[in-house]
Amino acid sequence: MTDTVVIGGTGLLGFHTTVELAERGYAVTTLSLPASKDAVEFPEAVTPLWADVNDMSDQEVLDVFAGKHAVFYAIGADERTTPPAPAARFFYEANVVPTGRVARLARQAGVAKFILYGSYTAEWGEQWPDLGYRTRNGYPRTRLAQEEIAYLEGDGAMDVMSLRLPYIFGLVGGQRPLWQLILDAISGQPEKVAVLGGSTSAVTVAQVAQAAVGAMERGEHGGRYPINAYELTYEELYRIGCEVLGRNPDDVIVVPLEAVLPAYQLIDAQCAEAGVEHGVHMADTALFQTRRASSDPELTRSVLGIEDDDVIAAVRESLQYCVNHPQH
Repeated sequence: MTDTVVIGGTGLLGFHTTVELAERGYAVTTLSLPASKDAVEFPEAVTPLWADVNDMSDQEVLDVFAGKHAVFYAIGADERTTPPAPAARFFYEANVVPTGRVARLARQAGVAKFILYGSYTAEWGEQWPDLGYRTRNGYPRTRLAQEEIAYLEGDGAMDVMSLRLPYIFGLVGGQRPLWQLILDAISGQPEKVAVLGGSTSAVTVAQVAQAAVGAMERGEHGGRYPINAYELTYEELYRIGCEVLGRNPDDVIVVPLEAVLPAYQLIDAQCAEAGVEHGVHMADTALFQTRRASSDPELTRSVLGIEDDDVIAAVRESLQYCVNHPQH
């Protein structure tokens, strides 16, 4: 059986996964929001459906899943959202509850493989308990719960794998990359651009697509796959941002945690006063950005079949797109 479903087919990750599946000879049905109908052009072999899976009845979802080998779940809310407090409630309702429902329906329909697009905050929440990612920070806490509920739905009947996704660079259609926030941060510091001294895992969107299809083909039930292809320091990321803005990259300086922590703590206090909460508290984000949050690429490269790619070129392309297409 080679039929697959990609939920979120017009998004950055879902679209590239769709293309990867089609190129490997799989039949693909995409399920995407109606408002995104003109966002991308799918390969001819793809069958696009236009609906919000959360608005569909159980029977309508079962009909889409009938006879399918795999479901790719490439939707959900990310940590850029600052919802009303408590943030954990928002992310639970946005990510955990829908995932549990869709995974349950996939199992009932006889789907064999379920690939969840998760977050590397789940990985570091397990490795670094002092960050509070499993306790006081709602976004990674619910990402861990999202994985667990999907695994429990699959136990004994459907293989469920989670990709713990890091910083991802690349483009889809005319959609603005989320990395505008890097350029905004640079523009907001007219003299020197202060960054912390840590690093992050980074991949291209093509590598995410390879990992997703690789998880379907070779992954194991309960697999938690922290993918990585390049250790990207915040200093390097912001230097590239300066370059595309036509600014001297030497304006970027690495500062100690103590230099920025009070400002981050103030933001958290202001949010609390306003009744909103970041999915990861700003003070904990600052602490995180002092560390080498870069997993070993070999943990997943050969298992999932992730190929080499030019991550830095994708970083530059993503930031340059934002410069070339200014917000109005």
